[in-house]
Amino acid sequence: MGHTHSHHADHDHGHPSASGHDHGPGASAQRLLFALGILLIFTVIEALGGWFANSIALLAEAGHMLTDCGSLLLAVFAVRASRRPPDSRHTYGSSRYQTLAAYTNGLILLGLTVAVTAEAIRRLIEPPPVDGRLMLLIALLGGAANAGAFLALSGARSLNERSARAHVLSDLLGSAAAASAAVLIVEFGWRLADPLLSLLVSLLILRSGWQLTHEAGHVLLQGAPHEVDPEHIAGDLEHLPGVRNIHHLHVWSMTGDAPVVTLHATLEPTDDPQSVLKVILERLRDRHGVTHATVQLEGGSCPDPGEHRCHRA
Repeated sequence: MGHTHSHHADHDHGHPSASGHDHGPGASAQRLLFALGILLIFTVIEALGGWFANSIALLAEAGHMLTDCGSLLLAVFAVRASRRPPDSRHTYGSSRYQTLAAYTNGLILLGLTVAVTAEAIRRLIEPPPVDGRLMLLIALLGGAANAGAFLALSGARSLNERSARAHVLSDLLGSAAAASAAVLIVEFGWRLADPLLSLLVSLLILRSGWQLTHEAGHVLLQGAPHEVDPEHIAGDLEHLPGVRNIHHLHVWSMTGDAPVVTLHATLEPTDDPQSVLKVILERLRDRHGVTHATVQLEGGSCPDPGEHRCHRA
């Protein structure tokens, strides 16, 4: 690891159970596919409704939903790709596809915000006539579809699924804005409500897109999960019997949920590395939720004085 040690060393890797990998991705893909089916149907309905009603809010929402369909397809692909087992080229497996998909979806949201904002500003300058009643009907139908898709993703835990849910939530907000604009147009003839509420939704989408891109980028850059404090972990482990010092501690995550830890632990000279290693791994798992750890032990006694290194079986 870039260091030369003239003392005992021990490496251990803890991995989640295989059953957890099978059930989680399967349920995730089912939720995403169900939401995708709903959005595909109502994307067509909103696009036709926006065209005949001449509503930028509905057309923007239809474009947004079409983009979300692509994003959901990307999310489904990422979930399925993440099931591939590790190999000599991808020793950690392919779970990072989910994080990459989340980052891409965040960028798509940001790009969509720019497009909707530009069209809304154009319509503020020259507001066209809008069929408010048709717009209201389509917006309400689209809102119901988005609500169904959002509920389908309510069990989302991974960053990938949460990115898809952020897309659907922005769709739901867009439908609500379109419905509100339609009411203002029908009741008061205020055509500016259409582009103005589109701008409001663009700000909300911008916020979601920025948060998603920032969070996924943090994971891709090997940043420590926000709920994990590396200094707290080091301090806690240094209080364990037989541990003199914790250093070279690194914390990151493959998909934004389960933390991964590597560390060096200097032991007291008289302690058995195997016993201390077991205690360290149990503390990481039970108190800090770390199920994948690589631990290098330095110092401590060796059961066979003729051996330079002691390895756990």
